[in-house]
Amino acid sequence: MATAAIGVDTHKDTLAACLVDGLGIARDEQAFRNDPPGHAAFAAWVRELETPVRVGIEGSASFGSALARHLVAAGFDVVEVPPQLSRRERTRIRRPGKSDPGDAFAIARVTVAEADLPPVRLADRTRDLQLLAAARDAVVVAQTQARNRLHAHLVVLVPGYTATAARLVSGPELAAARRLLRGHHGVEADLARAEFDEVVRLGGRAAILERRLRLLVGDDPLLAIPGCGHLSAAVIRGETGDVTRFRSHDAFAMFAGIAPVPASSGKTRRVRFNRRGNRRVNRAVWTIATWQAKFDPRARTYLARKRAEGKRSKEAMRCLKRHLVRHVFAALVAGYQRAAN
Repeated sequence: MATAAIGVDTHKDTLAACLVDGLGIARDEQAFRNDPPGHAAFAAWVRELETPVRVGIEGSASFGSALARHLVAAGFDVVEVPPQLSRRERTRIRRPGKSDPGDAFAIARVTVAEADLPPVRLADRTRDLQLLAAARDAVVVAQTQARNRLHAHLVVLVPGYTATAARLVSGPELAAARRLLRGHHGVEADLARAEFDEVVRLGGRAAILERRLRLLVGDDPLLAIPGCGHLSAAVIRGETGDVTRFRSHDAFAMFAGIAPVPASSGKTRRVRFNRRGNRRVNRAVWTIATWQAKFDPRARTYLARKRAEGKRSKEAMRCLKRHLVRHVFAALVAGYQRAAN
């Protein structure tokens, strides 16, 4: 347990800070601007304290990123406080209502009590992978929405067009569907052509992001896992960040929401879907497991054995995901060690 800690609740324009002692009792509260002068004033306040403190920031990758960079460069001990921990602490302290100082107090209590909080994430390869993968996913979602709007227009303008271009995904399909619009005029036809252009533009943007991801992923050890492509590797590596913050593959499985949750009753022994954890990593591991379930003989044998033990298909897949976590964690550690050497 730390001797003292400061919790920081970050916002676009302001920073709320609370100092607590080793017992989690509030000793001081301050507010600062979230700008360079405010960061300098925050650092000066910390230096004036009589004892070394640990600074915990909630939102160090967003509103608190500039403060985190400033404090790390100044030599302070700075950690990231996960929102779920501070939310849980807020229910314990029972302060009336909700306020920025109250949130900072809860963050400070978590900071002083939790010895294994992760360090704040600064700009590095994993952070770049996280940003690129999230941007690519957002572009793909926007492209799917544009494609759905295009489908809605084509159903009205060209009934039965799906015989020529069923999915509007590939270049030839888009070109064929565009040719079907020749001779159509009016507002809906104009909107359909605009959606065509949007689908193509977003597809080009997604391709650029995917090329950058491939270059950044390189020959990451995650790619040696059957079914793990560059996109899955980018998501796992990017969302995990510093893998050394996890004590074991069990801790990593909990982070990814893959650790089993007991759902047993009587003589029935089962586990249920874990709704917690990082859902992006969870989905990436699910993608790998799905590929292996179709094409990897070892995974198919494993699933058959689990079903023979009485597990349902979904339960067997969850077991496969939990089994895969060991290999994913080992690959993450191998990549970290290779980068460190």
